[in-house]
Amino acid sequence: MDASKYGIGYYPAPGVNNDWVTKDHIEKPPVWCSVDMRDGNQSLVIPMSFEEKLEYYKLLLEVGFKEIEVGFPAASETEYEFLRALIDRNLIPEDVTVQVLTQCREHIIRKTFEACKGAPSAIIHFYNSVSVVQREQVFRKSKEEIKQIAVDGARLVKKLAAEYEGNFRFEYSPESFTGTEPEYALEVCNAVLDVLEPSETNRVIINLPVTVEMSLPHIYASQVEYMSKNLKYREYVTLSLHPHNDRGTGVADTELALLAGADRVEGTLFGNGERTGNVDIITLAMNMYAHGVDPGLDFSNMPHMVEVYEKCTRMHVYERSPYSGALVFAAFSGSHQDAIAKGMKYREEKQLHRWNVPYIPIDPHDISRTYDADIIRVNSQSGKGGIGYILEQVYGYVLPAGMREHLSYLCKSVSDHQHKELKAPEVLDIFKHHYFLNSPSLMIGNMNFTRRGNLVEADILFVRDGEKTTVHATGNGSLDAVSNALKSFTGDSYVLQVYTEHSMQEKGSGSVAVAYIGIKNQDGVMSWGAGSDTDIIHASADALLSAYHNMTHP
Repeated sequence: MDASKYGIGYYPAPGVNNDWVTKDHIEKPPVWCSVDMRDGNQSLVIPMSFEEKLEYYKLLLEVGFKEIEVGFPAASETEYEFLRALIDRNLIPEDVTVQVLTQCREHIIRKTFEACKGAPSAIIHFYNSVSVVQREQVFRKSKEEIKQIAVDGARLVKKLAAEYEGNFRFEYSPESFTGTEPEYALEVCNAVLDVLEPSETNRVIINLPVTVEMSLPHIYASQVEYMSKNLKYREYVTLSLHPHNDRGTGVADTELALLAGADRVEGTLFGNGERTGNVDIITLAMNMYAHGVDPGLDFSNMPHMVEVYEKCTRMHVYERSPYSGALVFAAFSGSHQDAIAKGMKYREEKQLHRWNVPYIPIDPHDISRTYDADIIRVNSQSGKGGIGYILEQVYGYVLPAGMREHLSYLCKSVSDHQHKELKAPEVLDIFKHHYFLNSPSLMIGNMNFTRRGNLVEADILFVRDGEKTTVHATGNGSLDAVSNALKSFTGDSYVLQVYTEHSMQEKGSGSVAVAYIGIKNQDGVMSWGAGSDTDIIHASADALLSAYHNMTHP
């Protein structure tokens, strides 16, 4: 690898353009324009069919896009026919504008207007490349010649808009803006604006594309601020961004440029696009949402969006993609799981509206994700907090702390040996298999209790291998009496260390009670058991027998 062949290929804006530095968040959403059906579609190995494009278009409408670039109709027959279908079938809602792309070449512009004839609202997006390398290597033209291409294109779109049926707006992009001297880009854009004559009723879009990322994000922000401060007709100009992601900082480019004065963003769902992709509108919009700003787009059914996207594009949403990935809310780490579980319980106890949970930046429910399946994931790295959280949230079992820890080691051992993640039903199976009474060799039959002062006398029927024996014992309570009877019957010694119980249902006399018991043998080793029954005494007795079985059959 030889880094000496590379240098700085971008041009910082002249002067000081850093007002954006003083702003700490984006206060309002930009105008969003989806370019999924152009930039996104042209980057697919197999471009979308007509039917797939229509399904995807409907998804964009559901999400709430009001501006959608539907293609380059002069360059593709499929895109030409698709646009005509939208117009002829009245598939463009009154509040939605379709956008079409065209180069600054006369025959292409003319065919573009043919495709747009009768459109209720359309943006004619024309462009030409103005960068140093394009001027020198591709077109081999001077600055004046390149600027003239843009001016001639502006004159033609203005002329044809007056001649063709339909409602048209204009957008101009100095392509490869990031590789262009900002002063020259400004000169070209102002020349185009002089032709288009922006006004209150004729707002014009100037789009500043990061055709290829070349600089740190703050350089682009300063370039955008320079353009925003110096463009003619600024009050009637919508300053737009079109970032790509070559350096992996497309989102940062866009966020800083919005602070620098931009009004509009062109991007794609999930960041699809040429090379490393266009900027991901989902990430941008959800970042705003996480700061309390309504982005004006509806991502409340994220799983459905992922499904349609993957079906129509044959692409895959990476599991770690911000907000949309399958694992973005997942916590495998034990310490993370413990913090999340405690944070969720704190929210419930305090009845909080404001979201502030460790490790989880937004409420997964807001985008139709679920706590049980998406947040706590169990593998060999998981801890007691997360496993206990799953049992409590999904199945209603509230384990004592020591039992949660013991269960976590059992689950991690299974995950480690089987080399896989454990789903919630598998955690439940491990819990029931190890802690509920599974041995019929020793059972408790009838139990009769009589309270005499501070003591409880009990007659407990034990059944061992079919042989029945009744044992009389006393205790300071029913469970203590059963425990003393068990010690007398077996001859084994232990200390009943932990006992907790709860109802599995909040209402109804027929609710099931669950009991958890921990006993410590003479060597100080804890054994755990659980039991459930409509009668709490029977549930407790079963839990005790299970703990005893685990003590004697480790």
